[in-house]
Amino acid sequence: MFKKIVAGLIDQPLLTSIFVTDFFILSMGPRLPIIASLLMLGLLVVMTMYLGQKLSLFKL
Repeated sequence: MFKKIVAGLIDQPLLTSIFVTDFFILSMGPRLPIIASLLMLGLLVVMTMYLGQKLSLFKL
């Protein structure tokens, strides 16, 4: 399962780099205005949902 996650992240380097950068800025970066924080949090949620759908680790 871990190998599939890493392979999926390597297959899409642009999306992975945006995801990591966005997460880092939101968690450890400077204080942002509330609108910018909400937009970045929304982007993070959308990318997480996309990657979860793309990887589909659990088949139901």
